[in-house]
Amino acid sequence: MLVLGLARSGLAAAGALERRGVEVVRADRELGNDDELALLDGVGLLVKSPGVPGSASLVAAARERGVQVWSEIELAARLLPNPILGVTGTNGKTTTAQWLGFMLGAPVAGNVGRALSELDGEVEPEQLVVVELSSFQLEDVHEFRPRIAVLLNLEPDHLDRHGSFEAYRNAKLRIFENQTEADTAIVPRGLDHQVRARRIEFAADDALPAEPALRGMHNRENAAAAAAAARAAGATDDQIARGLREFKGVAHRLELVAEHDGVGYVNDSKATNVAATLRALAAYADEPIRLILGGSRKGEDFAPLATALGPNVRAVYVIGETADELARAIPDTIQAGDLATAVERAATAAQPGEVVLLSPACASYDQFRDFEERGEEFKRLVANLAM
Repeated sequence: MLVLGLARSGLAAAGALERRGVEVVRADRELGNDDELALLDGVGLLVKSPGVPGSASLVAAARERGVQVWSEIELAARLLPNPILGVTGTNGKTTTAQWLGFMLGAPVAGNVGRALSELDGEVEPEQLVVVELSSFQLEDVHEFRPRIAVLLNLEPDHLDRHGSFEAYRNAKLRIFENQTEADTAIVPRGLDHQVRARRIEFAADDALPAEPALRGMHNRENAAAAAAAARAAGATDDQIARGLREFKGVAHRLELVAEHDGVGYVNDSKATNVAATLRALAAYADEPIRLILGGSRKGEDFAPLATALGPNVRAVYVIGETADELARAIPDTIQAGDLATAVERAATAAQPGEVVLLSPACASYDQFRDFEERGEEFKRLVANLAM
């Protein structure tokens, strides 16, 4: 068996297989040599980390040879006997998955945090597991069947990898593919997609047993989805209400990291697409903000950002690979180049009562390893302002 991609998911998959006595060949995603196809000799299954695209030469060659290609999620779901509550969507899936874990007292794995394979041997067989699922993880599922599946929303994202919104949408919708009438599908109100499972719709204006503590209409929508899924999992209204009131959110998502001299600093580094930043702008529509945008390209149109900028936006600082593109879409931006310069300029200009908001609308790979590293750097830079 070949495991391709040796980041967290790949290592977890390889470890789970080797504990069962399976002979595993491990390969980095970038092999950089002419002999990589020899790795497929005698291989009947390739387990692919989510960071490895389907267009990778080894993956394409495997399919040509009739070798099965599984995602790490597919493998883990076959190894683990646990019922799964899966959460996907363009935005809000980390918050909602963690919210559900908090409400239900359940472990959370998948796209952020632990790989699902890491839970192998660590949880009781009957324990419900909440799994956050990206489109990359859902690309190569075959029998994966969450007993409860949640789709939060569908908006353009990862077009650089999927090639079209239709392909991206189709990957996301695979979360429902193997569900049966005995399962539950939690979907946005009015979603134009048929499911076999019991269908429950949600919307931001749903009645809830308590108002969520998290800011923004998008988080009320996340709360409605979480409440519906928690009920389907057997939670009481009292449990749900407590979870809605007490859950404080996740790192790098509208995270208030500090206040200095009356200025708030908010880390929304996980806003790696335009739709996520639009949600952040809506959440802070009543407060004066200085917005930091930019990063690496994902093939999105930035015009909606220009339309959404209200009079409360005092300045827009653009950084990274997309800085020039953002400047063409949004008038009067300030070219800052990198995050450190943007934070320095925004902090110098900010007045008491204003908010410096990092909500990049872009991926982070031009200047950082991932959105988490970008968010941690923002927090470090803000902490240094007080020195």
